Amino acid sequence: MLYGVMKLSLGNGLRLAFRPWVEGLENIPAEGPAILASNHLSFSDSFFLPAVLERKVTFIAKAEYFTTPGVKGRLTAAFFKGIGQLPVDRSGGRGAGEAAVRSGIQVLERGELFGIYPEGTRSPDGRLYRGKPGGLARVALATGAPVIPIAMIDTEKIQPPGKVVPKLMRPGIRIGRPLDFSRYQGMDGDRFVLRSITDEVMYEIMKLSGQEYVDMYATAAKRQIAEREKAEKAERAARHRAGKAHGDSGGDGARENGEPGGAGGPGKAAGDGGGDDRAA
Repeated sequence: MLYGVMKLSLGNGLRLAFRPWVEGLENIPAEGPAILASNHLSFSDSFFLPAVLERKVTFIAKAEYFTTPGVKGRLTAAFFKGIGQLPVDRSGGRGAGEAAVRSGIQVLERGELFGIYPEGTRSPDGRLYRGKPGGLARVALATGAPVIPIAMIDTEKIQPPGKVVPKLMRPGIRIGRPLDFSRYQGMDGDRFVLRSITDEVMYEIMKLSGQEYVDMYATAAKRQIAEREKAEKAERAARHRAGKAHGDSGGDGARENGEPGGAGGPGKAAGDGGGDDRAA
């Protein structure tokens, strides 16, 4: 009920305001379970994809969106429930991954669409990063549901990190053909199989999106970027302190030598003395 209301209001609003273009809608089954595996460029990805589909899509979201206290927290929780997102506590490491897998299996067992971002987090720079092998592959093998690769296009340009007001432009969505991994049935304990499935899906997403592929996890890339920014900030601060110290020492030298600018006094006194000599 709430999902339908949110889809009519938010979904129609997004379609009217941003006019997203879509290719491959025919690859979404009219009924039955399917896994929608997408790249992740923006917070808005989980809004634009459901907005262009007739069927309900359920994503997982971090539990903080559902547990924040106060009026704002309750409104946020209601909003995320309304758009079909399930809370998962991501702070528990492997436990968080298990919770995500269970949530996905439950959604698919109801014959619904389950949305997942194999990268595990948003891309920090618009490139496509290595997929995490746990969630997507295990859910696919446990349910036998087809995996549909999806590419979100230009959604990161609509609302870059730190920007409050979105830019009105047309994002795109490309939907690929379903991938069948039934040949790996019963092999969900083999980490090489999980990696193979994940890499195949990421390859299809790369072909659809045209993104540059980076063979590392997005979480690791974010850490590297944060560490680099921290080092650059420390270096700027050190240069600023060094420049300030150099300026202070230059001022002290000027005052000691009686040069103008030390404090104004010594230069003036020298001028006055010169005037007295000429008068004599």
